[in-house]
Amino acid sequence: MREILGRRRRLLFRRKRGPVQLQAALTYAAAWQWPVLPGVGLKAAGSRGDRGRGCACPDPECVVPGAHPFDPGILAATTDEQMVRWWWANRPTAPIVLATGGRAPCAVSLPAVAGARALSALDRMDMRLGPVVATPTRWSLLVAPYTLEQLGELLFVKDCVPSSLRFHGEGGYLVLPPAEVGTGQVRWERAPLPGSGAPWLPDVEAVVDALVEASTSAPDGGSRLAY
Repeated sequence: MREILGRRRRLLFRRKRGPVQLQAALTYAAAWQWPVLPGVGLKAAGSRGDRGRGCACPDPECVVPGAHPFDPGILAATTDEQMVRWWWANRPTAPIVLATGGRAPCAVSLPAVAGARALSALDRMDMRLGPVVATPTRWSLLVAPYTLEQLGELLFVKDCVPSSLRFHGEGGYLVLPPAEVGTGQVRWERAPLPGSGAPWLPDVEAVVDALVEASTSAPDGGSRLAY
C-alpha cells in the first residue's frame, strides 16, 4: 500500500511540476527581469531499469547532466514573457537556466559541504546574504552583477582565495529552482523574500571578502572551505 501511495505521489508531483516550472520562469523573467531559457533536462526513464539520470544532450559523457543549455543556446536567454510561455508550453519540465552577467545576477558557488560551512560562518559574522541556490553537490550564493574586469581586479589583490570557489559571471549560467538535474533536486537554501520586486543582492567583493575570512579562520590554520 505504501509503495502504491508513493507512486501516486510521484506521478502527481510530475504532473504538477510543469506549471510550477512555468510560473517560476515567469517570475524570474517578467517580474524580476532575469534572463532565462530552458535547460537541456534529463532523458526520459526507459523500460529497462533506466532511471532517466542521463543528460538529454548528445554527449554520453556529459559532466553536468540536465544542468546546462543546449537548444536553444545561452545567447537565447530572455526576459520576454511570450517567449518564456512558449518554451515551457513545449517543454513543461525543462530546468530553468539563468544567464548570469550583464544586468542579471551573478553567483559564487562552493561544494555543498563547504557551502553549508560558509553560510554558518557568514551568519556568525552577521553578513547579509541574498538568495542561495542549493543542489546535492554545490551551493551558489547569488550576487549583484559584476564584469570580468571587476572580478579580475578583486582576485588580484587577494593573497589567497579558497580553491573550491567558482564564479558564475558574464557568459555563464546557473540552474534555478525548481528543477531536477543529474545530481538531484535544485532548491532554495535561502529563498528570495516574498514580493514582486527582484531580490536584493550583495556585492561580489563583500561576499568574497567574507568567504576568504571564513576560509582562513580554521583553528589549525587550514581552510574550512576546502573540498
